[in-house]
Amino acid sequence: MRNRLLTFAALALAACAHVSPPPPQTRAFILGGHRAGTETVTTSGNTRTIDFEFNDRGRGPKTHTVMTTDGHSVTTSLKNDGCDYFRVPVAETFANGAWSNGAEKGSAPGNGNAFFVSMYGPPEETAVLARALLAAPGQRLALLPAGEGSIRRVGDLNVSAGGRTQHITCYEIDGLGFTPSPVWLDDRDELFASASSWSSVIADGWDSVVPRLLEAQDKWRDEAVSRAARRLAHVPTGGGIVITNARLFDPVTMTTTPGTTIVIRGNRVESVGAGITAPEGLERIDAQGRTVIPGLWDMHTHNSPDDGMLDIANGITSVRDLANDTDFLLDLRKKYERGDAIGPRIVMAGIIDGPGQYAGPTKVLVDNEEQALAAVDNYAKLGYEQIKIYSSVKPELVPPIVRRAHEHGLRVSGHIPAFMRAEDAVRDGYDEIQHTNFLFLNFWPDIQDTRTPVRFTAVGERAAALDLQSPPVQAFIGTLREKKIVIDPTLTIFEGMFVSRKGAMSPSYEVIADRLPPQVRRGFLSGGLPVPEGMDQRYRDSFRNMLAMVKALYDNHIPIVAGTDAMAGFSLHRELELYVQAGIPPAQVLRIATLGAASVMKHDDILGSVAPGKLADLDIIDGDPSTNISDIRRVVTVIKDGKVYDAKAVAAEIGVH
Repeated sequence: MRNRLLTFAALALAACAHVSPPPPQTRAFILGGHRAGTETVTTSGNTRTIDFEFNDRGRGPKTHTVMTTDGHSVTTSLKNDGCDYFRVPVAETFANGAWSNGAEKGSAPGNGNAFFVSMYGPPEETAVLARALLAAPGQRLALLPAGEGSIRRVGDLNVSAGGRTQHITCYEIDGLGFTPSPVWLDDRDELFASASSWSSVIADGWDSVVPRLLEAQDKWRDEAVSRAARRLAHVPTGGGIVITNARLFDPVTMTTTPGTTIVIRGNRVESVGAGITAPEGLERIDAQGRTVIPGLWDMHTHNSPDDGMLDIANGITSVRDLANDTDFLLDLRKKYERGDAIGPRIVMAGIIDGPGQYAGPTKVLVDNEEQALAAVDNYAKLGYEQIKIYSSVKPELVPPIVRRAHEHGLRVSGHIPAFMRAEDAVRDGYDEIQHTNFLFLNFWPDIQDTRTPVRFTAVGERAAALDLQSPPVQAFIGTLREKKIVIDPTLTIFEGMFVSRKGAMSPSYEVIADRLPPQVRRGFLSGGLPVPEGMDQRYRDSFRNMLAMVKALYDNHIPIVAGTDAMAGFSLHRELELYVQAGIPPAQVLRIATLGAASVMKHDDILGSVAPGKLADLDIIDGDPSTNISDIRRVVTVIKDGKVYDAKAVAAEIGVH
């Protein structure tokens, strides 16, 4: 009997020795509705080897990761090699409680109950974290370098594609961003998908189910968002508000008047003035001598579910979305309008690009005039107010796009398509140009294909040497003035690209970094563009010349709109600070971000200033940004559409203190 048992044991050991490792898991990376990359995961025991890459208009990471975990799925060692989104080399390690990645270096020896969240990790790492949280006491874990993570199950689905059916469960992880991060696991607790309207990673062959995942996520998340909206948005009793003792900034007269009373009834301003008699029965807000300004506009956004509260907490009551998934954006705008979520008014601009490896993250790709005109017609039918032309649009399609857009009464703006210069776009009928870099590229005809990151690196290397007083530059500025072309500079993103350095807090966010959730804050240590050897000062000088270009635009009466193309809320404050740094007076900068924006979008009849008959969108600021622009960061109260928000309470809802 004993021999038989030994024989069975030997057979069992032999069988175990020949168990094949699970086959590699392959996932698709979807960007703007198109496949843009892959993730491949190979597992051997407690070790996972992950290769991940995607292409986003010539940018995008390519990483090779080897990670090991303990019996509770907590990472014990990790090594990331490759390059980051801007193609900067990556060398990240974690072992024995110590980590290093070029931007950070630290240790927490003996803390085996904490999970290290890598800076350059692949999507697979989210699933590893999810498993670790599910196994942890109370489903909570300390995160390294800082913070705490938690997880909760929100629902499950059965999905089908290609004749297969899969049961999957959705979890939300708190602690990685401003709001919970959804992740879908299969019944083995392996990553099935991580989905958003902008980008998704999903098991290979299941791309078609992404819309269903988004629909389910939105349904579950909307319940929590709606509860927060009801709790944080105060609808005044008595049907209105009286604001007393305010210092009102008027962007029409460029004056600030102390002792002002503002009467709001419903969602409209009823009366404004010093010494007026306030009606009885309305709620009262004593501004205590603080400054009241019109609600701010961010004129270059790409809205996500996180952005609404960030905007409102920072006094932004109107935004212009310059490229987004159409279904997502229309739905988000309805939620804001109904009060089912907290967020600003959204003015919509529809993106159009051409197909190819450098196409922007959009499903609206056109290759001929018929397709281009149909895209414009569809945006007009959906209520869009502007068309944004992107970098891969064929130059010969620009005039018909502009003509059809103008027939619909839509504005036209955008990047300067490859093989065109800014002068060409102006001649073809552009109303506006996005991004200051395209103004500089106008003067370097040898750089023709601007679909790639050369549209950034060339500016970093050359902009410092461009003489803004030279006849060609002055002639171009004269053309912009003559044609009344609006410029959307987005200086904050170029500060991040040209001035930020790995390991140092980005100058765009250093003032507010300590207020942000830990895992968000560390993202601003990763630096900007790869700076060639010996070019550090040149890149900094190039950014200074971008500031000088914006001042030259202002001096020549060329309309500027304040847009960010960066993190919602806080980046607009930085954008306005940079305009002042360029030499534009603070009061004029406030006008740009309020009445100026409303005027460009032809909404100045109802927005842009605090005046009788206009919509009740305004901010109460603890300071005077008309003399010190940085006071714009000290938002106390925001009123949007007659509803009152405590800025600090809205910020706290998303982990900002």
